[in-house]
Amino acid sequence: MGRRRQGEPENGRAADGSEQIVSESRTDRLRIRAAWMYFVEQMTQNEIADVLGVGRVTIVRMLAEARSRNEVKITIESELSEIVRLERALEKTFGLQQALVAPLTDPNADPIPAISAKTGMFLSDAMKSGMQVGVGWGRTLFSTLPFISAKSLNDFKVISLLGGVGVVRRFNPAEFAWRFAQIFQGDGYLIPTPAVVDSVETKIALVERCGLQEVFQMADALDAVLLSVGGIASATTFSRGGFLKEADREALVERGAVGDLLFHFYNRHGDLVDHPVNSRVMSVEVDRLRRAPIRILTSGGEEKTDALLGAMHLIAPTILITDEESARRMLAAHGG
Repeated sequence: MGRRRQGEPENGRAADGSEQIVSESRTDRLRIRAAWMYFVEQMTQNEIADVLGVGRVTIVRMLAEARSRNEVKITIESELSEIVRLERALEKTFGLQQALVAPLTDPNADPIPAISAKTGMFLSDAMKSGMQVGVGWGRTLFSTLPFISAKSLNDFKVISLLGGVGVVRRFNPAEFAWRFAQIFQGDGYLIPTPAVVDSVETKIALVERCGLQEVFQMADALDAVLLSVGGIASATTFSRGGFLKEADREALVERGAVGDLLFHFYNRHGDLVDHPVNSRVMSVEVDRLRRAPIRILTSGGEEKTDALLGAMHLIAPTILITDEESARRMLAAHGG
């Protein structure tokens, strides 16, 4: 009898079958990914083991199983092969440790649900005891919460990287950080200020005189950051919870801004644009975020193509999670 993994139901699946479906999906995806690297990219088994973070024996077993399932012929016969191709192209093009691409049944569908599901499953496995994780906000991140498997992690800390608790809004940084910490029974640390203040002097005073220095200092020792980006081209997608006005959006666009990360507005090359909001935002500086060894960026949508391209330079994510249409647009725009 095989050994049952910790937390796995005795029959290998939940009452509704969801546990087995998720497990099989992840196993299939990893196997096809290994087959692609071996048969198409001509990588060695040791190289594949290093990339996927598993043992060489596991790679040998997966390759043998791929052959026995007739998934490997002259080409890799699987509906996952195109997704794997996109993931590998993203990894090579943008220097990522790992890319995760969510498939879309309808190319014109809203990609957020698919991206959020993919992100939630990834986070369920990636979060470990003892980690200190900084988190952003937005629709994509909020939508991941139902897809994250709750578990108790020891000494797990979640730090909100952006203010915005003054007014209750649909997507509030404080609420996401708190709920994310709650899923893992960890501790949450907030920045109890508006997202944007009226002056640099106010920002300095809040940080230095109101006890926020400790929270900002925690950002220097993050194990991981979980972030999303916002587009700027459309007024309907720019509202940012009401913290900024249409005049701000127009001025930012004039200066070349293509999107924002924690209200840090940047251009397609990943450079912060010259606008006062970048000095008045109550969020952790980008330089601090880049020190985290694991930098997870999850986002997608046609209006965010330039924002995603700029973010590749700005934050240099180690993990990118997006949808297949956004992946194709990113690769096409980069090649162009």
